[in-house]
Amino acid sequence: MSILIDENTTFIIQGITGREAVSMTREVLDYGSKVIGGVTPGRKGRNVHGVPVEDTVRAFTERERVDASVVAVPPAFATDAVFEAIEAGIKLVIIVTERIPRKQVAQFVEYADQHGARIIGPNCLGVISPGKSRVGGVGGAAESTRRAFQPGVVGVMSRSGGMTVEISNALSEAGLGISTAVSIGGDAIIGSTYAELMPLFDADPATKGIAIYSEPGGQAEAQLADYMRSSGSNLPVVAFMAGRFMDAMPGMRFGHAGTIVEGRADTTAEKIERMEAAGIRVAERIEDIPRFLKERIG
Repeated sequence: MSILIDENTTFIIQGITGREAVSMTREVLDYGSKVIGGVTPGRKGRNVHGVPVEDTVRAFTERERVDASVVAVPPAFATDAVFEAIEAGIKLVIIVTERIPRKQVAQFVEYADQHGARIIGPNCLGVISPGKSRVGGVGGAAESTRRAFQPGVVGVMSRSGGMTVEISNALSEAGLGISTAVSIGGDAIIGSTYAELMPLFDADPATKGIAIYSEPGGQAEAQLADYMRSSGSNLPVVAFMAGRFMDAMPGMRFGHAGTIVEGRADTTAEKIERMEAAGIRVAERIEDIPRFLKERIG
């Protein structure tokens, strides 16, 4: 099994005629994913690699099942695109767009919660269930994606799209493989955190362990530690913490918009301490993650 998506997942791409979205469309089609349409206002009747383009999301949802949408529009139009997808009844919205203002992200995350929809991102690369589907640009070209993401037993969550690939590749080379990998996004406010996705992995019989890529800034690791203590989850979790040097540089940003260290709780040392106290193993190197998981999965 998997979480969020499977081989039957159908999805659209909002902003499909943009340069990056055109490439993404080709890549997900080559992977075998079921992208059934795209939306760009004013471009109805066109197609992108054979995928039909409409002016609105409802043009698709009124005539067929649409499980997910990838939002790949410019930042100024992202909020309207997300609202449009949710109002059309789509329950999984994956936002690859970067630089969306925090206030707007908070608004559409709350709106999604009110309507029973889930948001992944923004500023993410998407979700992949190896051998089943890929929704978003995670992994790049189809052949490279197949090599890095082989079917297996480890769930991956990462604030960095690139490190989603690195960790998954290490797990695949070690023979563990991936059940589902989620690029959750690198912004300060995101739709689905580690703790919010963990119940899905706990309920997935195909997932036997979890690998996480983390960074300084924010409360996501503290929330995950609280979840592990309170839920009784039996899944072994191994995390890699990047940016440890930032503890000596308060106020500095490392890589993503969400990595501003605003206080002691945001530092890597505090995060590592909290996670280890909750039974989460913290690896010094990416290549240690498969070994630590093998020790705990058995």
